[in-house]
Amino acid sequence: MPELPIRKPAVSGQFYSNSSEKLKENIQELIGNISNPVEAIGCILPHAGYLYSGSVAGKTVSRLKLKENAIILGPNHRGYGAAFSIMTKGQWQTPLGKTEINSDLAEAILNKSRHLSSDTLAHLSEHSLEVQVPFLQYLKKDIKIVPIAVTQAETSVYKEVGRSIAEALKEAGLANSSLIIASSDMTHYEPQKIAEEKDKEAIRAILELDEDKLIETVKRLKISMCGYAPVAIMLRAAKLLGAKKAELISYQTSADVTGDFQEVVGYAGMIIR
Repeated sequence: MPELPIRKPAVSGQFYSNSSEKLKENIQELIGNISNPVEAIGCILPHAGYLYSGSVAGKTVSRLKLKENAIILGPNHRGYGAAFSIMTKGQWQTPLGKTEINSDLAEAILNKSRHLSSDTLAHLSEHSLEVQVPFLQYLKKDIKIVPIAVTQAETSVYKEVGRSIAEALKEAGLANSSLIIASSDMTHYEPQKIAEEKDKEAIRAILELDEDKLIETVKRLKISMCGYAPVAIMLRAAKLLGAKKAELISYQTSADVTGDFQEVVGYAGMIIR
């Protein structure tokens, strides 16, 4: 049997610590005390360096009952590989260890979609999915993942990919044991007041579980939300799996860390139930 690929960390030591002990300490600080975690179908987590967005990510994941599987959807920032890329085999490595890809589930999703391609190139240097993995490993060591990196396309494509995820989960009997994570930052490099106003509109569309409204809002207001495609896919899948409500857990900007209110990046943590 051929050796399965190991996806090595690309931003360890940059976006988060490359020391396992320091990373554990950092995540514990970001998560804080866990109390009354809730069942969720999906969530939105930011993907900047932990110094900037880790607080929002930590507050959000601490509210979740993690499940056996996590389907992680993120934007393809670098443009490498397939436009809609799913990694179906192997393991992802971080300073906290290796996390296995659920190959059966990944193949099932792939077989349901005419837009997804089995591909590793898109994932090799992409940070948007990688930064979520240490949080998952810390909270649930044996969790399995399905990594999916996506680029911009028509809304119909996002809906088809979301439907493929929902149908694969239902047919595999894994709908109740899987969490769909959409990785996204919000407005990039605009003044704090403008970023907050724009992000409020995008968040409102997500709270309404309306992927069409989200995309329309992003385009109309020219919101530089890098992961609106992953969020749209997640929303579509979550609704097909019975989602009825969304909740904003935390919103901050980079100004909370840097003190620079002229060029901020927004970060939102949300739960879909």
